[in-house]
Amino acid sequence: MTLSPLNIALWAINLETPLKSLSDWIEITSHRMEQAKEQGADLLLMPEYVSEQWMSFAPAGIGPDEEIPWMATQAAEAIDLLKVLATTHDMGLLAGTFPVAIDTRDKISDSPVNDNSGYYNRAHLFLPDGRYITQDKLCLTPNEQDPQAWCLTPGNKVQIFTWRNLRIAILICLDIEMPALSSLIANHDIDLILVPSMTSKLAGYNRVFGCAKARAIELQAAVAAVGPIGATHFFGTKRQNQTSAAAVYIPCEESLGHIGVATEISPTDTTVGQGPLIVAKDIDLGEIRRLRNGSAEVWPGAWNADHVVVEED
Repeated sequence: MTLSPLNIALWAINLETPLKSLSDWIEITSHRMEQAKEQGADLLLMPEYVSEQWMSFAPAGIGPDEEIPWMATQAAEAIDLLKVLATTHDMGLLAGTFPVAIDTRDKISDSPVNDNSGYYNRAHLFLPDGRYITQDKLCLTPNEQDPQAWCLTPGNKVQIFTWRNLRIAILICLDIEMPALSSLIANHDIDLILVPSMTSKLAGYNRVFGCAKARAIELQAAVAAVGPIGATHFFGTKRQNQTSAAAVYIPCEESLGHIGVATEISPTDTTVGQGPLIVAKDIDLGEIRRLRNGSAEVWPGAWNADHVVVEED
């Protein structure tokens, strides 16, 4: 099957840009999609917790444990408006992540992951053919599990879907750092992994983006990652800066340019305007698939050990 090259835009949102309303955010996002489309993008990838920027128009007096529920009250309207953007601009939009309330029908009664709070950190992908695809974050950070703060519930499955004849998965931030998840999807012929992330420190950026590059090598796939920059202003108070960047990684193969990088920008904790928008052009996913199917110089999946032997002293 012939695969057309893919152009992926990545928007490292500047959280310091204040918003007046959700409609204001949608208007800015639409303008960014238009700019990405003019550069040939087929898909725009936004960071994890884009809803952090919504806090600039949140009601006064919200405590840390009320932030996730409030963001989730905005979710239904945001989803309806974002669906329109994908069809209007005729391009895919992974609108980062924002929390949603758990539908009780989605709960698994005997699963311990449902004993936490009532919200998922959910990625929202809107495709120009009208499809709406979601992925819940599986591995939560300490702050996301803090009962005095955000206290979210982890997801319990990875969804693999097809678009433009590509097999695609979404792994959110910490999820890309988990080798077990990489092993779980390794046998499913993944072409592309999308990684919305949020990291406050340079160390966190390097963990996420370093592991994203490793996943591109070990899975012989393209991996696109992006995070927000700066800090939102909440009732006039500036929060902790986020340190991040944007990149698309590919396998380190001669036919793909040796270095395993389709495009990237350097990490920073401050920026101007709406934040940097970059486009990785002509990602040759057909060549990546050919390499994965046996033509790679060294195929990391070619191993046959089925157990580990530990020798004790």
